[in-house]
Amino acid sequence: MADFVIPAPAVPTIPVEGGGAFPVRRVYCIGRNYAAHAVEMGHDPDREPPFFFQKNPNNLDASGRFPYPPHTKDVHHEVELLVALKSGGTNIKLEDALSHVYGYGVCLDMTRRDLQGEAKKMGRPWEIGKAFELSGPVGPVQPVAKVGHPDKGRIAVTVNGQPRQEGDLNQMIWKVPEMISYLSEYFELQAGDVIMAGTPSGVGAVERGDVMDCVIDGVGTLRVTVV
Repeated sequence: MADFVIPAPAVPTIPVEGGGAFPVRRVYCIGRNYAAHAVEMGHDPDREPPFFFQKNPNNLDASGRFPYPPHTKDVHHEVELLVALKSGGTNIKLEDALSHVYGYGVCLDMTRRDLQGEAKKMGRPWEIGKAFELSGPVGPVQPVAKVGHPDKGRIAVTVNGQPRQEGDLNQMIWKVPEMISYLSEYFELQAGDVIMAGTPSGVGAVERGDVMDCVIDGVGTLRVTVV
């Protein structure tokens, strides 16, 4: 074992429904994976090659509280399906991709939209808008043995009881097996990797005190309060 010169950071984890914890290695997020959301963000919804950005593993948080972040006046909710991998590899065949999935969950990709927009205009990376502290509220991981491999079902979020986002998992442009196979061509996927599978249309701003209620039929629910 290495003789660390400072205390080793804790391993980020997500609780698992029924007990235990899922250790997180990397977090891959796909952009504009629902046609209607691509349109609302000003892009053509045609099936162009997918693109990904990353959050940090310790951005994921299951506390149910989202601290409003600094240096922004426009924080948006983006409800997404979370895909948790139990194994990986490179150049994974499409037909084998789902065998690498441990389970699924409900998550939010919270976004400092104003800072992301500035980064886009300047051709810079998005991390300042996407990968800030506690920017990935998550619910418990549901094992495949319990929920199967959901490829359809309502995905939605309300804010203070008012509908905001709503779509269906079958509207994803790139399906879960395709995302896994594509990513494995560019990265060596491993156990503990997480994929956030994109968001439907209806993204919008939240303020301190707002309560976001998220649901993915057949997967679960997630309630998060902005503090």
